[in-house]
Amino acid sequence: MTEFKDLVQLRRSHRKFTDEEISAEDVRLILRAALMSPTSKSQRAWQFVVVDDKMDIEKLSDAKDLGAQFLKNAPLVVVVLGDPMQNDCWVEDGSIAAISMQLQAEDLGLGSCWAQMRGRGLSDGTSADTVIRGILDIPENYCVLCAIGFGHKADERKPQNEDRLKWENVHVGKW
Repeated sequence: MTEFKDLVQLRRSHRKFTDEEISAEDVRLILRAALMSPTSKSQRAWQFVVVDDKMDIEKLSDAKDLGAQFLKNAPLVVVVLGDPMQNDCWVEDGSIAAISMQLQAEDLGLGSCWAQMRGRGLSDGTSADTVIRGILDIPENYCVLCAIGFGHKADERKPQNEDRLKWENVHVGKW
């Protein structure tokens, strides 16, 4: 297991994946990380749709005009959902689960990239939420936060550059 301080430095967004499938055990570990993530009041009210059907993944990549096309090449996509009426922190809880999955994927040597879907859509005014709901038969009460593409990395990315950290954005005590 990679030390956490190294894991966060190594984790970068990967939008290019090989054709190699992700093992069932790795998928289970990625989802386990999401299910163990902390939530507001321990509600664990998020939902995850695991998509490995190539046709559905291609449709998901077209759910918004820009920024999701890379999903087409991902062998696995996890859509993160929440019910705003059940949990007022659904966005925060889903975000924590999403990054937990991405860190687990990195620890397994896999690549990932988040495609923001909440508040996004098509130029004709159709929301990404509506498009994805139709593709995956999601009940009306759930909202889509993001779709995360996972796969074996087809490119190499340098670790985060320690010298470029914006320490000036950290304020101790007061602004």
